[in-house]
Amino acid sequence: MSDVTLVDVTKRYGNVEACRGVNLQVADGEFVTLLGPSGCGKSTTLNMIAGLESVTAGDILIDGTRVNDFTPFERDVAMVFQQYALYPHMTVAENIGFPLRLHKRSKTETAARVHDVANLLELGPLLDRLPRELSGGQQQRVALGRAIIREPRIFLFDEPFSNLDAALRLRMRTEIKLLHARLGVTSIFVTHDQEEALSISDRIAVMRQGIVEQYGTPAEIYAAPTSTYVARFIGSPPMDILSGSLEQRDGSLYYVVGDAAFPISDSVWSSLDPATPVDLGIRSEYVHLTSVDDGTPATVQVVQPVGPSTVVTTAWNGGSLTARAPGMADIQPGTHVGLRLDPSKLLFFDRETGHRLR
Repeated sequence: MSDVTLVDVTKRYGNVEACRGVNLQVADGEFVTLLGPSGCGKSTTLNMIAGLESVTAGDILIDGTRVNDFTPFERDVAMVFQQYALYPHMTVAENIGFPLRLHKRSKTETAARVHDVANLLELGPLLDRLPRELSGGQQQRVALGRAIIREPRIFLFDEPFSNLDAALRLRMRTEIKLLHARLGVTSIFVTHDQEEALSISDRIAVMRQGIVEQYGTPAEIYAAPTSTYVARFIGSPPMDILSGSLEQRDGSLYYVVGDAAFPISDSVWSSLDPATPVDLGIRSEYVHLTSVDDGTPATVQVVQPVGPSTVVTTAWNGGSLTARAPGMADIQPGTHVGLRLDPSKLLFFDRETGHRLR
């Protein structure tokens, strides 16, 4: 196993910067995800770690050794791609064992290792089949097996589940997590799916326009986003960001958005400059629905049952918030409700920079 460090890594294509000053530390045995929308630089970063792309500036270190000029083979990494890249004329056994054949391993050793890997991935009954005879999930497991059999220092995954349906994606997430727990190999995973990242990662690097916007555990990224970009990108539904103003009314403190005034604590007021425009962020589970007389008045606009909870979009003159009610709540559009915000879960962001202030 190995650790990976990126120090001010930049990649340029002509005048275009795909990655800009990326700094990242992946500990030995850690599972780290590079998360972001298309074009944010996550796959380019992964390809530079793999040695498939050159580094314009900065350094990539594996176990403390600078590997900028090493070939992918010399870096001893294994990569699993979005496209499974299986050899169509080879059986499952031949596809899995192909890396050992390239290294001139004996037939006896190769057969034994293929058997072990196939059992690990529950592919034993499929060893004599061709790729075209397999489902998408089975093909993906064969691609994983071909990577595992090499016993690399580092696993790299480039959106490996993008071609799978929702149910199969969920199953493959579980399999990847179990596989990582068994093997303990340092792994770096690329995805645009924030739910996927939150469910399988030890740490997540949220990327935007070639930079790492935030790097932390799933809990840190979700509960304490460092910017409005991360707040809106992480979570389903995403965090609501309200643009209003801090006001003092009759000796009490409020965050005012249109016709709505939400009470806030003295500690919030003392930590923020009332003259600085700030936005308020809150997640739906901390927006509580009450009677109209017991909260800030709003009207239900949209109701979305999602099994264990019901997502309720509310609005008032000048603003909107999403609440999450437990279970399959019997709430109808047009209903007048009150809103109460959990004061301990309010986040405030600088309106100009988007950076979290508190």
